[in-house]
Amino acid sequence: MDKRITDDLGALLQTLPSHLQERLRERQDGKELLEVVMDLGRKPEARFPDGEAYLQDAEVTQEELDFVAERIGSFGDDNRAGIERTLHRISALRNRKGNIVGLTCRVGRAVYGTIRVIDDLVKSGKSILLLGRPGVGKTTMLREVARVLADDMRKRVVIVDTSNEIAGDGDIPHPAIGRARRMQVPTPAFQHAVMIEAVENHMPQVIIIDEIGTELEATAARTIGERGVQLVATAHGNNLDNLIQNPTLSDLIGGIQSVTLGDDEARRRGTQKSILERKAPPTFDIVVEIQSWDKVAVHTDVSTTVDLTLRQRSAPPEERWLDEEGNVSKNVATRTPAPGPSVEPRPKMLAGISRIYSFGVNRGRMESVIKKLKLPVSLVEGFRDADLVITTKTFYRKRPQALRAAEAEGVPVFVLRHSSVSQIEQYLMAVFGLEKKGDPLNSAIKEAEDAVRKVETGEESVELSPQSSFIRRLQHQTAERSNLASFSVGTDPLRHVNISRPGSQPTRRNPAPY
Repeated sequence: MDKRITDDLGALLQTLPSHLQERLRERQDGKELLEVVMDLGRKPEARFPDGEAYLQDAEVTQEELDFVAERIGSFGDDNRAGIERTLHRISALRNRKGNIVGLTCRVGRAVYGTIRVIDDLVKSGKSILLLGRPGVGKTTMLREVARVLADDMRKRVVIVDTSNEIAGDGDIPHPAIGRARRMQVPTPAFQHAVMIEAVENHMPQVIIIDEIGTELEATAARTIGERGVQLVATAHGNNLDNLIQNPTLSDLIGGIQSVTLGDDEARRRGTQKSILERKAPPTFDIVVEIQSWDKVAVHTDVSTTVDLTLRQRSAPPEERWLDEEGNVSKNVATRTPAPGPSVEPRPKMLAGISRIYSFGVNRGRMESVIKKLKLPVSLVEGFRDADLVITTKTFYRKRPQALRAAEAEGVPVFVLRHSSVSQIEQYLMAVFGLEKKGDPLNSAIKEAEDAVRKVETGEESVELSPQSSFIRRLQHQTAERSNLASFSVGTDPLRHVNISRPGSQPTRRNPAPY
């Protein structure tokens, strides 16, 4: 079906003071409104997909905050409230005394047709976990999943609605969920108990849950899945790797445990004796990483993906998107690493090394660096097939059988200090005689200076390329000299600096953000 959007925007506007209502109704882009932010002592803001706009020159008063609070539902333990029979959400900021000093009034929209890209997965009967950054549309998609399964598939669907975000505020659910039934949760701490109650009391075929975030909720989800009920839920995290590394939520994808192999088995596998393995079948059969309403990355076999990842092997997802004609397109795509330095290969240095065995070094990182440097080599599964073995100091000190056997058979073993991307890259560039063009330090400073000029001439913010902490510190200093804000975002090896106008983001207060 074609995408159709309903938002009951008028109901939200009526809760605002009249002068703010008028300003919003005068705007031509009012239908694209995302949220209205009112903070005591600051100008009220309206936020849109392409930016923000002040709604008045005067600062927000306590009377204006009280005016809005009196016209909406009561706030729960999570400081969220709503407007009856709508999907709008109002969240409160409070001071130490518990008084409201700020409000975020978010527009809730029912988007019909938004699950076309995963329609076949939803109707397959398999349990699905939706991941994605905040605001990408997880809850909107979850709401449409409930309607399709309840109305189109005629299944018994129960929604566990913790903050009334899926089915709206009030006792009567929003029509966007169709025939699905909704169980409200008195407080977020009881979500896991209501999940179990839904199964035991109401005989659902499908349970819909928003924001699984605790170990108790993950355990409840496993209990539900073991009873043969289809689960469709969202969880904190942008991708499957986040869940693997999250000890609280890893049970959703089978859980991770450390296993000690016997000498013979470790020798057969060509690995160290202590390895990580999945300890149980995953609660969710499919994981969908939502990139936008029209584009997702799908792991259709979570068991296989987790197993390959723990063995440090690549497990690319299936990418899906809607083309210009509204048809679903698919392909299996390998995640590409960030653009790397320009290099000049010296062919005479490549002779004799075409196969590398990485022992204790993250295979995904090795593959990324090899692709980034365009090296004519491949990674092999054991040292007997390798021209070179690369390991880390931590593993080499333990003198495992595989490394001792490699050295005994004359296979070169190189030891890295640690398995960071920069360490791997530096070593492979040395082995294959590659040289970076230009001074990376001067290039990074020049990039920061160019970003400063762009911000000074009108751009809101500019993101720089990933750099080491030392270089990021120098880039911060470049921004400070021009009285601009700067902060570091992301995690190594992709951590980078963002330079912006003062006030756009919090400026750094100590060396930690580097």
